[in-house]
Amino acid sequence: MTTQSVTVGSLLASARIRLGHDALAALEADLLLAHVLDVDRAWLFANRESEVSPEARNAFQELLGRRSSGEPIAYLTGVREFWSLPLQVTSDVLIPRPETELLVEVALEFIPREAAWRVADLGTGSGAVALAIACERPLCEVHATEYSSAALDVAERNVQALAPGRVHLHQGSWLEPLDGRFQVLVSNPPYVADDDPHLNAGDCRFEPRAALTPGPDGMAAIRRIADDALTSLEPGGLLAFEHGYDQGAAARGLLRDFGYSEVTTRIDLEGRERVTAGRKGGS
Repeated sequence: MTTQSVTVGSLLASARIRLGHDALAALEADLLLAHVLDVDRAWLFANRESEVSPEARNAFQELLGRRSSGEPIAYLTGVREFWSLPLQVTSDVLIPRPETELLVEVALEFIPREAAWRVADLGTGSGAVALAIACERPLCEVHATEYSSAALDVAERNVQALAPGRVHLHQGSWLEPLDGRFQVLVSNPPYVADDDPHLNAGDCRFEPRAALTPGPDGMAAIRRIADDALTSLEPGGLLAFEHGYDQGAAARGLLRDFGYSEVTTRIDLEGRERVTAGRKGGS
């Protein structure tokens, strides 16, 4: 008896049905099979009649099962693009999200292209924000802190792969491991209250809880950063941080209460308040 071969095209067709029939299911099926075969999507399109080995089929089916259970694509493939950088990610770090690129934009608008400033990313996770700034402002001295040793290992791998020696990593909470003053401090801290139902939905179910929530008070980490930053920022220096879509007013009020000036909130691509920034007083 002749065993019918399984081709790239037939494998993708069945996978797309399994994942939900729609355009997103098609994209995810492509990404997972490309990952298993170590090829790009263009190769899949050009080689739809190529036979897939039993070993690769089994690996692909395992990933499909995990994706069907809700596990994020980024954790299954180990990669997520951010600011055009192919970042390694694991379940030890928050998955970099498109809206966080707005935090990078705010920092870059403030930092002149030829500036040789000291910049720090607090709670860097995978290193996404720090690496984006370091690549765009190569004369700056960029530091990044992270409390989790496992997350710091991921950030170290990304620094070595994408910008060796360009980001200085420190283990510790927020500003604690840093010395000296900075012209710019940025952070994407945990800001979801621990009773928020979003924590039990979607990708959040699989991400490190400490990277998502600071506890009952969603503003707790932001409040601490804003307070501590006053002793670490140069006069006129910028503090910018991401926050929840409904926390803009609270973030602005907090910065003003601490004496920050030129406090503004930026809107993300979905029209939601996402990043608030302010400058330390003084000239």
